Amino acid sequence: MCLIIRKTRVEGGQERPRRRVGCLGGCLIFFAVYLICSAILGWLMGDMFSSSTVELKEKTVYRLELKGNLVEQAQEENPFASLMGQMPYGNYANQETVGLDNILSNIRLAKNDERIMGIWLDGGQLGMEPASAKAIRDALLDFKGSGKWIIASAKNYGATNYYVASVADRICLDPTGSVSWNGLSAQKMYYTRVMEKIGVEMQILKVGTFKSAVEPFFRTSMSDADRLQTEQYLGGIWDEYKTAVGASRKLSGEQLDALADRYMGLQPAKEQLAAGLVDTIVYYQDMDSLIRVFAGTKDYHILTTGKLASVKRPESKAKDKVAVLYMEGEISEDGSEGIVSKDVVKQLKKIQKDDHMKAVVLRVNSPGGSADASEQIWHAIQNIKADSTPVVVSMGGLAASGGYYISCGADYIFAEPTTLTGSIGIFGTIPNVKKLRDKVGLDIDGVKTNKHADLDANMIYKGMNPEEHALMQTMVERGYDLFTSRCAEGRHVSQDYIKSIGEGRVWLGAKGKEIGIVDELGNIDSAIEKAVELAGLENYKLVYFPEKKDTFEEMLKMLDNTTDEEKLILKVRNFCSKPRVMALMPEVTIQ
Repeated sequence: MCLIIRKTRVEGGQERPRRRVGCLGGCLIFFAVYLICSAILGWLMGDMFSSSTVELKEKTVYRLELKGNLVEQAQEENPFASLMGQMPYGNYANQETVGLDNILSNIRLAKNDERIMGIWLDGGQLGMEPASAKAIRDALLDFKGSGKWIIASAKNYGATNYYVASVADRICLDPTGSVSWNGLSAQKMYYTRVMEKIGVEMQILKVGTFKSAVEPFFRTSMSDADRLQTEQYLGGIWDEYKTAVGASRKLSGEQLDALADRYMGLQPAKEQLAAGLVDTIVYYQDMDSLIRVFAGTKDYHILTTGKLASVKRPESKAKDKVAVLYMEGEISEDGSEGIVSKDVVKQLKKIQKDDHMKAVVLRVNSPGGSADASEQIWHAIQNIKADSTPVVVSMGGLAASGGYYISCGADYIFAEPTTLTGSIGIFGTIPNVKKLRDKVGLDIDGVKTNKHADLDANMIYKGMNPEEHALMQTMVERGYDLFTSRCAEGRHVSQDYIKSIGEGRVWLGAKGKEIGIVDELGNIDSAIEKAVELAGLENYKLVYFPEKKDTFEEMLKMLDNTTDEEKLILKVRNFCSKPRVMALMPEVTIQ
């Protein structure tokens, strides 16, 4: 199983390849009509748009499905989702997402509500970052303090999912399945030779020895600095996995390493059982019998994550509010995906204008992005603090580079031990297409009134000369100076110290606490508690931002039919067309 540390969104604000029309256009019109008719029919039958509130019955089991992709904030359940998944065109099944906020809320409810008997962890292929996995695992451990039971079942467990499932009282495995306890590896894709073949040279401007986000465009392998930082944070994640799994399964670190060296993902189920990784070999279709044993009855009810999240919670009547603002994805000035600065600033201003908002919690899960957009968000946060409103950051799987930029000015910062943070550095990229022009026979000429009036065009069509390169490098260095000054101001340390632990280096949250870029290790609940403490509140209610997207917006998103080849082309092109100065963490795939 692959765990994507950072998911690059290729749509946000960028031009998409032109689609062919005709037959495809006719099909889309047909499906649109089909969807509308189905929606009307479902509404008339009272099925598709049933009441959003779900009744919680006695003898309920929370079925927490570990599949799909985990996001920070759940969106409204789409009544078209199952219908879309049955259509003959498109990659709709891959669009399923699960909200970490819903999972954590549901586990708390399951712990405290006597109508819920236990939790069934169903499946082992949920795409999530290590820090998010730890948040779920910690919540499950807290749930076990109630004396209720947890069972887990899957055909195949990925390493991160097994790390979560290891808390269960009984771990079940299908007779044909396996536990991919094989160790972790990190890979990067390098595009340098591809660019050479098409005649494009990427001109690089950066500050920071460890700022490796641009290496794929001028190297064919890891630099020594990038290899060092990757080995260190990957080893830290693996140590966390071994420590936690070892405590739950009563296995030593040496035993777990020995099992990983056997590549348990290719071992038969009986070997997984003999090794102590699982407790029971059972077909998935027979799980009902086992749940009956744990539940003590055959008359139990199942509620999945989406349904349990719809169970009505008690509403606070308090006037004082704590805002919880989710910021997830790459940072940009404009677009429809990720952290869009103009939208975030608008939300922060709305929060600031509300006199009943007494504290703000920022949930940040971002590899960074535009340095200018990061600065705009940083400034809006400082405006809130200027009104004596405490701001606390809760870091998710990533709060690196621009993700750290927008976090550093908070009053207090929480991170998970396996959060990837830091990466305090700046880079710029400008493609030089001179060789491509020569290949296709494209000539360019013009006039100018001043020495550098044609700088923008020259950089791309002819390549930078030494003087132009120096000008651009100076601009990037100014960006780095501003970034490090923001960090120094926010962390109350010298700028020289920030530069000494900066250089674009990626740190785990646990190490971030040691070097002072994080205040405390904890999850979003810890951050909310701290914000309440700083604001001196007793009675309050939580208000969440941004508002969840509506059903039809989500439905249109599901119509995306971009092929993997198109996504790769878009990925290279979008990187080349990003803003000149970026604060972005390198993209890594961990397996």
